[in-house]
Amino acid sequence: MSISSCSFVWYELMTTDARVAEDFYRHVVGWSARDAGMPGMSNTLFSADGADVAGSMALPQGACDAGAGPAWMGYVGVEDVDATAAHVAKAGGSVHRPPMDIPDIGRFAIVADPHGASFALFKAASGSERRPAAPDTPGHGR
Repeated sequence: MSISSCSFVWYELMTTDARVAEDFYRHVVGWSARDAGMPGMSNTLFSADGADVAGSMALPQGACDAGAGPAWMGYVGVEDVDATAAHVAKAGGSVHRPPMDIPDIGRFAIVADPHGASFALFKAASGSERRPAAPDTPGHGR
């Protein structure tokens, strides 16, 4: 199995102060921000030129307690999150958060390469808008 044909489909900022981060990206990068409307959690969507390009959410307390700090997480689009997470582990990486569903959004897992660099695997739910962006789409390069 190879994920070489996959691309980043989403970016998520995990931060300890969502308000300050939102203000920073509005003023420095020029993104607009709005609440994602996810019940029971604070989640912000950033957009550029009317297109959602990233999200932001609070870094969980457990992660902070383990020494994690604010960081960006890239989500790689895959056809099968479960199979790809298993492949990551078999190839010497690790699975930090096993595959799970986000209702009406998709399925994801948090994994890391053999050196510890984390990234997420993602498959959009049927009908979800979270698909790989075309080159030159705001927030995505060539």
